[in-house]
Amino acid sequence: LALTQGHHRAAMGKGEGAKSTGYRAGTRDLFTKKFRSNGYNAPITTFMRNYKVGDVVDVVCDSRQQKGMPHKYYHGRTGRIWNVTKRAVGVEINKVRRERQFVKRIHVRMEHLRPSKSAAGHLARIKSNEAIKAAAKKSGTPAPASDLKRQPFGPRDGFELALDKTCEGKVHTLTPVPYIFRPLERPSDYSSRL
Repeated sequence: LALTQGHHRAAMGKGEGAKSTGYRAGTRDLFTKKFRSNGYNAPITTFMRNYKVGDVVDVVCDSRQQKGMPHKYYHGRTGRIWNVTKRAVGVEINKVRRERQFVKRIHVRMEHLRPSKSAAGHLARIKSNEAIKAAAKKSGTPAPASDLKRQPFGPRDGFELALDKTCEGKVHTLTPVPYIFRPLERPSDYSSRL
């Protein structure tokens, strides 16, 4: 078959049409198990967890179980449970599409879920704030609002440098060594080596 100018035959696996766009396309590394953690048996903790409506969970796909595995977009995302079934859990996840945000409802099998720790810091702050309010109420003085709000990290505290621990106990000024061009010097027996 003679190819005219402007036509070309792409090499096998290369060129136009080689990129797969399947449901699991581009997940070779994403869904790979760690070394020596292959095999089907998932930890028993995975199945002993009790999920309730309203819980916050992280979707982390486990490639040992292909059933009930969500699309790669939801891998590593956090959502809230809205439904609990026999072997799966319904999760609401926000999905940003251009300038809009959609609430997607998906059902995910238990093997692909973990309880999220994203709210742990928020709950700890609530607990500490309630303790501050209770102490203020007991003492009769209102708690200042600055104690209940998060403060930005300020600059590091100043300190005095101990010069006795430095070299010779004094300040040294470091300057770069000036560049001096030195041509290569060939050894005396250079011509005999050739």
